[in-house]
Amino acid sequence: MFLNNRLIIKVLSAVATVIGVSMLVPAAVSAYYGEWDIVKAFLLSCIPVIVAGSAVTKYSPKPKDSVLRMRDGFFVVGVSWLAMSFVGCLPFMISGTIPAFADAYFETASGFSTTGSTILSEIQSLPKGILFWRSFTHWLGGMGVLVLTIAILPKLGIGGQKIMRAETTGPTMDKISFTTNETAKILYMLYCGLSVIEMVFLLAGGMSLYDALVNTFGTVGTGGFSNYNASIGAYDSVYFEMVISVFMLLAGVNFSLYYNIVRKKPLNILKDYEFRVYAAIVGASTAFITAMLVIKNNYETIGQAFRYAFFQVSSIITTTGYGTADFDTWPLPCRFIIFFLMFVGGCAGSTGGGMKVIRVAFTAKLINRGISRRLHPQSVSPIKVAGKTVSAETMSGVAGFVLLYIFTIVIGTLLIALEGVTPITALSSVVACVSNIGPGFEAVGPTMNFGFYSAPAKLLLSMFMIAGRLELFTIILLFTPAFWNRRT
Repeated sequence: MFLNNRLIIKVLSAVATVIGVSMLVPAAVSAYYGEWDIVKAFLLSCIPVIVAGSAVTKYSPKPKDSVLRMRDGFFVVGVSWLAMSFVGCLPFMISGTIPAFADAYFETASGFSTTGSTILSEIQSLPKGILFWRSFTHWLGGMGVLVLTIAILPKLGIGGQKIMRAETTGPTMDKISFTTNETAKILYMLYCGLSVIEMVFLLAGGMSLYDALVNTFGTVGTGGFSNYNASIGAYDSVYFEMVISVFMLLAGVNFSLYYNIVRKKPLNILKDYEFRVYAAIVGASTAFITAMLVIKNNYETIGQAFRYAFFQVSSIITTTGYGTADFDTWPLPCRFIIFFLMFVGGCAGSTGGGMKVIRVAFTAKLINRGISRRLHPQSVSPIKVAGKTVSAETMSGVAGFVLLYIFTIVIGTLLIALEGVTPITALSSVVACVSNIGPGFEAVGPTMNFGFYSAPAKLLLSMFMIAGRLELFTIILLFTPAFWNRRT
């Protein structure tokens, strides 16, 4: 059998049911605020999905084989993310808040992929329920809807290891429990715990419950959708900015490291090579940008320069995309650092996007080894991390991903440039979407949006967002002849 169709249908129906049930939450928020037209839009969107998904899950023929193969896993993950972005855009279209399909799909794909790019120029006038759903998609997509689905798959008699492997970010998949399903549950418990802690801190500072939830969804999910036009800058609060900065950085850390804290091994985090590189990049970038902003007199005091530099560095490296300042007006060296951070992204196994810190570090080691071999051609120089030799297979995978990442950005930039935009706008648009950043530079800068693009360009950028969230290979595989070759 080429694909395990019956099993795939059961998994996809389970994903659809999860998305449908999730819509009941913003529907309840809309009801609380008396937005009955929006409640109707959510119910019209989710009830058919829940009924159909539940019926297919329960009554579809039982698969002969309850184990998903690798090809099945990639197919399920790729199709699920494309499909749930379609289902998730229905409330926007039915309510009339974003009536055009390309716009609604772009906004939803941006939400689930935790990108945070938007086609909206006016945000805070939208209904509360719609803004809640818009940010809630970040939280659902942050840890991965399919990771949540994996936790319930055993009830369907299905194992989820291949799904987990196809959706997990980073060169390798960290397993923190004996079974994949238990790993998924633990990850979601840690994810929920981090969300609750941030919400408590925001409430303690005087933020309303609604705003605290919306900002927590965007922070822990590293998405960046805000319910204000000025993003986090609307609060003009040092306390809120510092809290959100810290939790963005925490969300950019490999979640398996937090399991060490639960196991009372907190020092393992400080010993982790990727975490140390991550902290060093954040520290060095913040210090450099702060110094440049002071030297160029962008802000009156060092404290102000540090405040905005630290927030934007935290926001960009974790690919959250929140803003408190228009970094597109900063000195060129500062903008260069911001652009570099867009490529780096968070740690492997985090909710952040980008190439991931570990891949950037490995690439630097590959370059260093290449230079060394030019001087000493006969030398044997294995790449080591924390005293351990990195396998050739892992390094090959890293090199392959980096090349594919760059190739995708080059091709994407050429295609988007056909829209007649400047090279910087085209390049930063694609990087912002593939790396799941949100804002770019110039026409798509932190105070601008993607609404001016044509419908085909928006759909293409939506594909880039989803592909970037799934680390490129998962989506690209679906469009290769080799994937559909029954002999391979």
